[in-house]
Amino acid sequence: MSTAWISAAEAARNLDVTRATLYAYVSRGFIRSEAGPGASRARRYSRDDVERLRRRAAERRDPDKVAAHALQWGMPVLESSITLIADDTLYYRGHDVVSLAHDASVEAVASLIWTGRLDDRRPEFAPPAPSVPAPRSTPFIIRAQAALALASAVDHQAFDLRSDAVVRAGWRILDLLVGIEAPRARGPIDVALARGWRLRPGADAVVRAAIILCADHELNVSAFTARCVASAGSNPYAVVTAGLAALEGTKHGGSTARVEATLAAMRRERSLRAALAERLRHGQRIDGFGHPLYRQGDPRAAALLDMLERRYPKSPELRYARDFARAATALTGERPNVDFALGAVSRVLGLPSGSGLTLFAIGRTIGWIGHAIEQYAVDHIIRPRAKYVGVVAAAQEREHRQSTRTT
Repeated sequence: MSTAWISAAEAARNLDVTRATLYAYVSRGFIRSEAGPGASRARRYSRDDVERLRRRAAERRDPDKVAAHALQWGMPVLESSITLIADDTLYYRGHDVVSLAHDASVEAVASLIWTGRLDDRRPEFAPPAPSVPAPRSTPFIIRAQAALALASAVDHQAFDLRSDAVVRAGWRILDLLVGIEAPRARGPIDVALARGWRLRPGADAVVRAAIILCADHELNVSAFTARCVASAGSNPYAVVTAGLAALEGTKHGGSTARVEATLAAMRRERSLRAALAERLRHGQRIDGFGHPLYRQGDPRAAALLDMLERRYPKSPELRYARDFARAATALTGERPNVDFALGAVSRVLGLPSGSGLTLFAIGRTIGWIGHAIEQYAVDHIIRPRAKYVGVVAAAQEREHRQSTRTT
């Protein structure tokens, strides 16, 4: 995969410097450049290098501000070799994720994220512990967390945190989660889920794509949570349990559940645009649209919606989803994101209520295990410092006044 390149004008603008200064940075080796395509051969500049210099300048000007924003869509705080988001494209270890969703199996993508090898073969291991009996009406994440706790207690290899052992645990965990939805189904992950949900032939391809597209998304809140838990030395079952707890939050994967509920509630509205405008008028947001990391739209959503168009062009549920998306985009200016696409998949395939979040959770489990493998290898606990802004104790205040008088 090639480096992302930008023009001299954009590079200078991002750095807030003159072109002469930009050229000086290049001559000093701070920024890579190359001759661009086409007849003009105008030089272009590494976006990553420009961004790195911009962050360093910001740190020098206001280090407290940079630190405060780092955990809110800000500068990178941890290194990872798993996922890159660049130019409105998502990559797993250098592979375009949309291409993987069309051409690879879930098992091969899990292997890619965990080992760096795009390999369908799985290691031999004992089957996971039986899942905890619970009514199907109980949300999947609750059933999954209960099953993970039980399996962790009986899996004597759970605390072997070497990479190969964690990969084997990852397969056991994936099988455990799939078994919650498809207790008697066998075969590849997507096929087992399609059988467990009794879907029409061919629907497993959509299930497979959804899982692959959800497998990882850089350092989102659930992945960061997973890495924190792994950094403490907790086993992979605990890592996934923590990831699930973060995922179900309403500002993360819980948005998928809200999209499903909204699509169900508004199915009979005569004018979707009017109904959505009324929601906005009452201060309610329209979930499932827009994403801070994608200026031109979420490629995961586009891939899933395109797949539904090709496979189910006459589906009334797909027509409804398209109408909903057009109305929401017209009102907000935002395009569908993966939460909306999962809601559309759930309706078009006729999945049980809440299955959009189930697909999200099973897919993202692959990423959490990948982040755990990286974090175990680093072997450092994640422990940032807090900037204290509360009440100062009286003794500290006296000490501060005395030091001020002395100086």
